[in-house]
Amino acid sequence: MKLVVVTGCLGFIGSYVTERLLKEGFKVLGVDKVTYAANKSLIGEYSRNKNFTFLKEDICELRYLPDCDYVINIAAESHVGNSIIDDTEFIKSNLTGVQNLLQLIKLKPKNIGISPILFHFSTDEVYGDVAKGNLDEDSLLNPSNPYAALKAAADILIKSWHRTFGIDYILIRPVNNYGNNQYPEKLVPLTVKALQRGKKIILHDNGSPVRTWLHAEDTADAVFKIINSGVKNEIFNISSEYEQKNIDTVKKIIDTYFEKDDINYDDFLDFSYNREGQDVRYGVDCEKIKKIGWSAEKKFDSEIIKIVKHYKGKFIW
Repeated sequence: MKLVVVTGCLGFIGSYVTERLLKEGFKVLGVDKVTYAANKSLIGEYSRNKNFTFLKEDICELRYLPDCDYVINIAAESHVGNSIIDDTEFIKSNLTGVQNLLQLIKLKPKNIGISPILFHFSTDEVYGDVAKGNLDEDSLLNPSNPYAALKAAADILIKSWHRTFGIDYILIRPVNNYGNNQYPEKLVPLTVKALQRGKKIILHDNGSPVRTWLHAEDTADAVFKIINSGVKNEIFNISSEYEQKNIDTVKKIIDTYFEKDDINYDDFLDFSYNREGQDVRYGVDCEKIKKIGWSAEKKFDSEIIKIVKHYKGKFIW
């Protein structure tokens, strides 16, 4: 039975990964500092599983790792807009925290036969703006905002520790994730929240940025398949290859929310804000991960109907 440490286990993607690994019979030590975006109700839910243990801790302050097979690092500050306002917490969580995990792995005694692999969540944003086409894992990193720059820095740091100290790693770079129980600062739940409160939906840059959408269940499946394959010291782009403009995503949510399609969208949209460091489009090639048997299964247009209905009936924040 594999033992994995999952940091950020109460966060959006972290919860999907934790649930999938427990379902597959893994032992999981969930680590989370329990920020504003944490789903605290999951502590009790997961603790009913004998294979789950919870530790409330900041990865920057973590001082010990158990003898485990993987450290899956999903803990991160992830709101790009907040990083533009003040990147102090992003430096701590997204870079200093990663350095601390590397140090803890390095300190594990070699003679016990277990050297954890650092399985780190990066982002497609490290490649920067991609006007057309898709970039593979060997492409130049060209981040455009503080969040993406710190993610890129962490990727480079991890690879340098592999070369210098022999720390094994996996880096994955997923596209925009969506699903149930996402904190309402991201586009899908934020849009539903605005509709519920009768507020206009703020779309920066006229809603023109293009994003690729990936269900968090598919992301969790990618994690499992990578672990199951036994590969290490590799980078994987994770993408559904389904992309659309943000304004089109919001229109689909509005249509689903009101269950009709004869809507004057101007009544619900606010285009008054333009964001600094805004990338128009990201595009990643995911042929590499397909070679180990993974591909996205969830279809955005059908899943978004279920997700909007979920948020309408159950907003946990």
